[in-house]
Amino acid sequence: MSASAIPIAILTLFWLVVGCVLPFVIPKGPNRGLLQVILMLTAACCWIFWFCCYLAQMNPLIGPKLSNRTLILMAKQWGTGIDDL
Repeated sequence: MSASAIPIAILTLFWLVVGCVLPFVIPKGPNRGLLQVILMLTAACCWIFWFCCYLAQMNPLIGPKLSNRTLILMAKQWGTGIDDL
């Protein structure tokens, strides 16, 4: 399984617009600098969060590999219905 370039490109472009274009559209006022920083940080954090979640799906975490003996012992201990062992 490999990452598709289309969602990465689309969402990167979207957050690039939010972080690089929208700060220049903010009207002049006493809080303009603060709003620009908020937009840039929001875009950066949201993109990083999305990218990490997207990449985590490429190599998902898999549980431990247990031997048959350990699985049988766990089944007996937890009473999961394996009676004939």
